[in-house]
Amino acid sequence: MPGGEYLRYVAVGDSQTEGLGDGDDTIGLRGWADRLAEHLAAVNPGLQYANLAVRGRVAGQVRAEQLGPALALHPDLATVVAGVNDLIRPRFNAAEVAGHLEAMFAALTAAGAHVVTLTFPDVAKIAPLARPIRSRVFDLNTRIRTAAARHGVTVAETAGHAVATDPRLWSADRLHAGPLGHERIAAAVAHALQLPGSDDSWTLPLPPRAVPLRRGTAGAELRWAAAFLGPWLGRRLRGESSGDGRSAKRPQILPLSTTPDPPADIAQRESS
Repeated sequence: MPGGEYLRYVAVGDSQTEGLGDGDDTIGLRGWADRLAEHLAAVNPGLQYANLAVRGRVAGQVRAEQLGPALALHPDLATVVAGVNDLIRPRFNAAEVAGHLEAMFAALTAAGAHVVTLTFPDVAKIAPLARPIRSRVFDLNTRIRTAAARHGVTVAETAGHAVATDPRLWSADRLHAGPLGHERIAAAVAHALQLPGSDDSWTLPLPPRAVPLRRGTAGAELRWAAAFLGPWLGRRLRGESSGDGRSAKRPQILPLSTTPDPPADIAQRESS
């Protein structure tokens, strides 16, 4: 129901939906889903919101771990964003990933929720070393659009605008949006939903830099690989994930003004 009244919003997904890059584990993560919830609450003050996303999860894990709890919360609006963690794995299967996403689309829409998803930007324009997987991104985006059309899912087309790859929207690791990026994603979803007060200004380019950014040199790419790509590969080789031992930051559906108790994993770390 574009522009309609949403009172129960549930977000499922991985680190982007959890909010990595927008805040931290000490002060708390905000992220685009929280920002969208704020927009929704401004329109409908009675909004209740849950965020089940956990970093490091691939699409199959999001489906297995988060779909059931999401359905149990009876959302009238749900966002489903996953697949990036699959894209960067050696054995990527676009049909399988899209199948997990479509299963979530089907289940949530059948339960009466309006579902929204995203397409992903060209990763090669964000991190040149990621060029080998750009065809995977394009393939997955096509499959997401097709699955979404079959189930009446709204797609926020963040992939189709040059601003989505502006480095100022991304954190230093180039894997997660920074605060400005999360702000733009939230605005893109609000616009796709035709929420009051939303428009297409999120697609506009940022002002020119006073000093052009020098990215893409061999030295810069090697430093990025050492700081971020290397540790990620190390975790993969050890069979580890950044989400190991973590749970959702907002597993209950609560009024936006209500701060949930910290997940058990965070509470345990703080007390140790």
